[in-house]
Amino acid sequence: MSTVTIKFGEYRNQPVINQQFTLVKGFQQGKRGNYVTVRNEGQFPHVQIENVKVKVNNINDVEFTGGEPIVSTPKNVIAFQAPVETDEEAMDRIKTRFTILDDMSKATIGGDIRAMIVSGPPGVGKSFGVEQQLEKASLFDQLSGRKIRYEIVKGAMTALGLYAVLYKYSDEKNVLVFDDCDSVFQDDLALNILKAALDSGKRRRICWNSDSSLLNREGIPNAFDFKGSAIFITNLKFEHLKSKKLQDHLEALQSRCHFLDLTIDTERDKMLRIKQVHRDSEGGLFRDYNFDELQSDEIFNFMTENASKLREISMRMALKIADLTKVSATNWRLLAESTCMRRA
Repeated sequence: MSTVTIKFGEYRNQPVINQQFTLVKGFQQGKRGNYVTVRNEGQFPHVQIENVKVKVNNINDVEFTGGEPIVSTPKNVIAFQAPVETDEEAMDRIKTRFTILDDMSKATIGGDIRAMIVSGPPGVGKSFGVEQQLEKASLFDQLSGRKIRYEIVKGAMTALGLYAVLYKYSDEKNVLVFDDCDSVFQDDLALNILKAALDSGKRRRICWNSDSSLLNREGIPNAFDFKGSAIFITNLKFEHLKSKKLQDHLEALQSRCHFLDLTIDTERDKMLRIKQVHRDSEGGLFRDYNFDELQSDEIFNFMTENASKLREISMRMALKIADLTKVSATNWRLLAESTCMRRA
């Protein structure tokens, strides 16, 4: 099935930016302008139409994956075949996104940006890039014995726990990283606290207006000003959440944050991200395995051929398969089929 990412477009005066759709008809020119026909799979929740025409300025505003379907075109309408993105071009595009992630992380750590949301699939290096920038920025604090100015929060978190951790890292230049801590995005109270913490006003006042033994025990006041920054790393696609109430909250949160979608949504993109890391990192992805180029290619070819069967396509999976070559240099494929693939 063909897909398309609309980088810049519009539908019923609603901006469409860096959103992926199932493609129905390719780029076309009509009397009222240029458009791409896509399937509405929840991206436009208030529109009860299955196929919608998203307006774009030109062919460069769309990016096709897997090629365009062959379609018949109406009279006086010209259809264009988008150039197919090569693997090298795709890897360069993905690399650029992660360079942007590094730059935005530095800006958030430095206090120039209050908050950032990073969205992308698991196992592509979202967390690693952010943590690397945090470690560089805190190197002097570590050497001098000062309090580390950042905290990485993982797993489930209640609204009260969120309030407490925001207080502990409320000073200027402090950074909180919520890594796959998606429970805060699905709780009304937690989202209201986050909206207050990341408000665009000069003073960001957060209040907890009920008695709490936890706050009393920890010596945390019922109100404080938050002056730090926050980074949210998530696998969620916010536009796919079904709750209208939560979507309204999340839209308000996104308006307070810089939102970076790493645009790695297809099996091909995930596989090319792994190859891009291997291509651009010193010693390659398998530097600890002493593989030659042929051995690395064998693992990549195995993953590509079995992409739809693997439990996940990620750098972790590539390293798991590499581990199996240590177990058996001749039977690692059989081992991978048994341990790394879904059961039919």
